[in-house]
Amino acid sequence: MTTKKNLFEEMGFAKIDHHRTERCGSPEAIFCQGKTPEQVAQIVERMNQGAHNILATRANAETFAAVKKLVPEAEYHEQARLIIVRKETLTPDPDRFILVVTAGTSDIPVAEEAALTAELIGHRVERVFDVGVAGIHRLFAQEEKIRTANVIVVAAGMEGALASVVGGLVNKPVIALPTSVGYGASFEGLAALLGMLNSCAAGIAVVNIDNGFGAGRLAGMINSMR
Repeated sequence: MTTKKNLFEEMGFAKIDHHRTERCGSPEAIFCQGKTPEQVAQIVERMNQGAHNILATRANAETFAAVKKLVPEAEYHEQARLIIVRKETLTPDPDRFILVVTAGTSDIPVAEEAALTAELIGHRVERVFDVGVAGIHRLFAQEEKIRTANVIVVAAGMEGALASVVGGLVNKPVIALPTSVGYGASFEGLAALLGMLNSCAAGIAVVNIDNGFGAGRLAGMINSMR
């Protein structure tokens, strides 16, 4: 049942926000962690009656199997742990793109969550992986692409230094995305988070540890601004 006042649908265990696109510019995403596969599947099935793309984050193979039974067109991006149902054809701005950069290969799953999120809401995304500060020449080899991006997402674990380096090279917004990659003293991403928050480079915003969805959504909002 959809209420006229708030435009959400009551499912008992969940309230689907059908008005999110009108208020915020993109549909509500489903956070799968903590939900049963059956709950996620029912939410996706109900949202599939609408016209907007569907995104479910932190999804595992069991959850995808339950969704696939009810929504056969759903696709699973295992590395990024995303379930996607494509219902809209959105044309990206050909002159503006979001660049997603990782310090290491181990940061790619979180970076892909960001990249796919931004692509699904209608943005052109390019990727540069494994260009961390341990081999800084690899980053400098991509300097032209870095400078021409409109928004840059930098995913890094360990000490999170790459965001500061990128922030010192460009005059574009940098979204620092700390990942839970690293040895014991990285404290599952806390060291990277604090390093990014304490960056001496200007123009850097920081999202939560492993929050690729949040980084992709923010990058899309910035890329849409005129």
